[in-house]
Amino acid sequence: MYAFSVNGNPIEYHGPDKKLLTFLREELALTGTKDGCSEGACGTCMVIIDGKKVKACAVRLSKLQGKSVTTIEGLSAREAEVYTWAFAVEGAVQCGFCTPGMVISAKALIDQEPNPTIQQVKEAIKGNICRCTGYKKIELAILRAAQMLREGLPVPQQSNDLALGSHYPRIDAEAKVLGTGLYTDDIRIDGMRYAKAIRSAYPRARVLSIDGSKAEAHPHFIRLITSDQVPHNIIGHLVQDWPVLIPVGEITRYTGDAIALVVSSSLDSLDEIAHLVSITYEPLKPMLTIDDALADGAPAIHKGGNILSYQHIKRGDVEEELEKSAHVISRHFSTPFTEHAFLEVECAVALPDGEGGLLVHTSGQSIYDEQREICTMLDLPPHKVRCHSMLVGGGFGGKEDMSVQHHAALAAYLCDEPVKVKLSRQESIAVHPKRHPMEIDLTVGCDKDGRLTAMKASIYSNTGAYASLGGPVLQRACIHASGPYRIPAFESEGRAVYTNVVPAGAFRGFGVTQSCFAIETVMNLLADAVGIDHWQIRRLNALKAGDTIPNGQIAGPDTGIIECLEAVKDAFYASPTAGIAAAFKNTGLGGGYPDTGRCILSVEGGMVHIRTSAACMGQGVATVCMQMVGESCGLRSDQIVVEEPDTARTPDSGTSTASRQTLFTGEAVRRASLKLKEALATRTLDELEGMEFDGEYIGETDVFGSTKEHPVSHVAYSYSAQVATLDDDRRVAKIVAACDVGQVVNYQSLTGQVEGGVAMGMGYALTEHFPIDEEGNPAVKFATLGLLKATEVPPIEVKVVQGPERHPIAYGAKGVGELTTLATAPAIAAAYYRTDFIERNSLPLKQTPYERKKG
Repeated sequence: MYAFSVNGNPIEYHGPDKKLLTFLREELALTGTKDGCSEGACGTCMVIIDGKKVKACAVRLSKLQGKSVTTIEGLSAREAEVYTWAFAVEGAVQCGFCTPGMVISAKALIDQEPNPTIQQVKEAIKGNICRCTGYKKIELAILRAAQMLREGLPVPQQSNDLALGSHYPRIDAEAKVLGTGLYTDDIRIDGMRYAKAIRSAYPRARVLSIDGSKAEAHPHFIRLITSDQVPHNIIGHLVQDWPVLIPVGEITRYTGDAIALVVSSSLDSLDEIAHLVSITYEPLKPMLTIDDALADGAPAIHKGGNILSYQHIKRGDVEEELEKSAHVISRHFSTPFTEHAFLEVECAVALPDGEGGLLVHTSGQSIYDEQREICTMLDLPPHKVRCHSMLVGGGFGGKEDMSVQHHAALAAYLCDEPVKVKLSRQESIAVHPKRHPMEIDLTVGCDKDGRLTAMKASIYSNTGAYASLGGPVLQRACIHASGPYRIPAFESEGRAVYTNVVPAGAFRGFGVTQSCFAIETVMNLLADAVGIDHWQIRRLNALKAGDTIPNGQIAGPDTGIIECLEAVKDAFYASPTAGIAAAFKNTGLGGGYPDTGRCILSVEGGMVHIRTSAACMGQGVATVCMQMVGESCGLRSDQIVVEEPDTARTPDSGTSTASRQTLFTGEAVRRASLKLKEALATRTLDELEGMEFDGEYIGETDVFGSTKEHPVSHVAYSYSAQVATLDDDRRVAKIVAACDVGQVVNYQSLTGQVEGGVAMGMGYALTEHFPIDEEGNPAVKFATLGLLKATEVPPIEVKVVQGPERHPIAYGAKGVGELTTLATAPAIAAAYYRTDFIERNSLPLKQTPYERKKG
């Protein structure tokens, strides 16, 4: 027997020894303590044991005899009120998955030190990873909470003012701070079954046989599912090239390929049953690199060959302009795979719903994408598959593809029982698509004064085993290779190549992080050749309204890159170790792809319900929608309800990708709101009971490669400039980030996105890596990814600017989520270059204090 207390309640447990985390979640249903890694690395499961913070995944019940455990559910009423207010008002909540663990670490600190310093706060949370915020707002929230608790200050009344640009707190803050909000893994259903995929032992091998006889003898065995039981075995986000399960006789494409699913009546027995399934293979030589896949005689990974996508953009006579240029710089750049490292691992719960139908609870980036792929797999009409989004614990592009949703749906459909599928952290690292590694050759010319004349780019992208978003990522890399500059002659050619490694797909920046690193580095070299400084060459060539972007589109009157550069000018000239970089990023899919935002406003019970499928992975789209309604109709927040994405209730507003939801869904909400406003001019909300007001916005763009003189590639662009400064120890001392994102909707959410994006960009520049071994396996764990901790992120100053005018959509708001990560790596590289004049053309940067020691 194990005897201890949890939140003041005595516990006597007579079962087997297990991790405290498992006991809290599965035995006591205290799901506010989150499972982010189960490896003691992320801090989402932080609890307090006898006054000290401890990761619940790192301690077993046998070590708790006579001890006292406090979880997020054990906060006093006063503490709960204070932490909720402090985290909400400071904007410290984004996806929310790390938040309860942060609060517990804060409580452990404040209980011992009621008046902590900022450095003590950083030290207190350095065991808690946050991938969204950049930590600054969390640190401020903890300091605010400490003051309120120390001085007995009352919690202020929350304002109902929803005006655009306000500091209105996120509407989901309380649920996320206190751990009461439900993510998919928090769902508990009587009779739940558990399923797990058995993955390939080799990156490339022919499956010879699958033997489940030993597994079938296990008392908790429910079913073994193989490809012959799948109605339609090939799915895919854009290209249908990804098998649900690899059939016997077919060849695997990476070690994350699923060969079979096992279903168990017991979560504790699931891994044991999976290990009892015997699979035999004929190992084949894998193609792990671009060179391997493009070598003469290389086997085709897919029927169409090993090139997924080819992109070519050309305007003007590049060769002639380069020949006439006073200065020409050519360099090669290499960028790596990167792991999203969202704190919530992939999880889905599916259960029978009606006659032959399914209800699937997910945490992805589009319920309609999930519905479409599940319907394809099961050969079912859409009305038979209802997808509903729980809270989403981060995404950054990594939850656009099917990972667990289809497997949960398949198992529930075949077993006719509720089924949960959840990846372990190591499975997540091995399975879902990453940021694309790219090899980039760039040649850029300028005249004697530094005005750019021509650019030629060649980009090879390693897209891994399956298409995912590899084609569009390559397009963005090619189109944005010019940076936010005027270049009269421009040519960009790219190839996305299949290999036998983990797929690459959408990741914050979507290909532009890679090509931005290349152009910004070359800009500095051209400046040196001309004899002007790095700020001057950018200001000289920066786009302004009416200029032709190298992709042919005319820069709109909202173009704000000059304003961004002016905003960081003083920071650049303040230090000889300051590096500067600029960037621009599209809002919306563009390129002629169908791109629509949709919303329904329904009046129910005297409240206005906002119904849209736009997924919130932490960016705060629900709060954006509420503020759009408030701005348009003058309604208060206590008159509005934002519903969760649900294919049964909310219209399809597209994937949360391409920094599109604020503009696309925001505009749809605005249009619906104006209809509601008109109705409210003559009637009250009560008189409108039962009525619905719909809004739709369609972004019309031209296909890439259009023959138009000035095609419209995207509906809008956002702009940024960043300056990174080093200290005497050659560490990053500060980063200043100026962003033009048009109309600010929610100031705290906006600046939080910028700070989080900059911190992620800093990790990309200096510490994050994703090595793949000679067997094609990711040779990394969550703890060794190189994710930055609170003690490693320097001060980040955000400057919000706007172009000369606002564009007419969504009150002039533009995307910010991806933009913020782009310029950080080249700015930091430039700071090191100005310090030691060593060119660093690959990431993560070498010869810095952050570089890992070998051996």
